[in-house]
Amino acid sequence: MVKRIKRLQELLPNRAARDNSGQVSVRGRGGRHKRMYRIIDWKRDKWEVEGKVVSIEYDPNRSTNIAVIKYADSELRYILHPKGLAVGDTVITSEKAFIKTGNTLRLSGIPVGVPIHNVELIPGKGGQIIRSAGSSGVIIGKDEKYAHVKLPSGEIRKINLQSLATIGQLDNEERKHQVLGKAGRRRWLGKKPHVRGVAMHPGAHPHGGGEGRSGEGMHPKTPWGKPAHGLKTRKKKPSDKLIIKRRK
Repeated sequence: MVKRIKRLQELLPNRAARDNSGQVSVRGRGGRHKRMYRIIDWKRDKWEVEGKVVSIEYDPNRSTNIAVIKYADSELRYILHPKGLAVGDTVITSEKAFIKTGNTLRLSGIPVGVPIHNVELIPGKGGQIIRSAGSSGVIIGKDEKYAHVKLPSGEIRKINLQSLATIGQLDNEERKHQVLGKAGRRRWLGKKPHVRGVAMHPGAHPHGGGEGRSGEGMHPKTPWGKPAHGLKTRKKKPSDKLIIKRRK
C-alpha cells in the first residue's frame, strides 16, 4: 500500500441525487459517508511508457478495485484493476503491446475472443463502457471500420477500430453475492429506506388506501401515476445505428 496520492484525489460533494436545479431527481438517496474521489486514468494515453503496479486499493466510488501504476518517469496514475494483475506486474499502452492482462491497445490490434474492459466509444475520449466489477466484453468480429463487441448486457455493438480497450476481466466479481448485514451499512452507502406504495395513504400514492393489507389493485404506477413496469424510457440517440443486437 502506497501513501495516499493527494494529487489524484479530491473531496466528492454529496449532492444527494439532486439535479442542476437543486431538486431531488432520484428519491431515497443521501446521507452517505464522506468520500474522496479517486481520479482514474480512463484514457490510458501514456504511450510506449511501461508502468509497474505498486498497489491495489479499494475505491468507495465504484464496484471494482483500482490499481496504482508507477511509470518509468515516476508518474503515478490510478487504473481499474483487472483480475489477475498483481503487484509488481507491468502494463503498457502501445500499438504493438502483448495481449496481456492490463495492457491497452486499439481494437484493431486485439484478436477476436479476448476479454476486454474500459472501452472507448469515441477514439481519444477515454473508456466509457465495461467498467463495473466482474465485467468484460469480447470482440466477436471485425469489418473494415468497426469491431463487433459483445457487451456484458448481451448487446452487440459496432465500435470504431481506432478506439482503445484494456485486456482482461475486471476483478471483484463476487461483489454481487455480498450481504450488507444491517440497514446502517446501507445508509453509509447513501441509500435510504424505501416505502412501498401500498403502505401509503391514497393522497401520497396511487397504490395507497384500502382496508387492511391490500394489493396494488391496478397496473403498477409511480407516485405520479406513470406506468412503473414495461414503459420504455430509453431515448433515441444517433449512436443507436451502431447497435447490431439489442440486449433484450
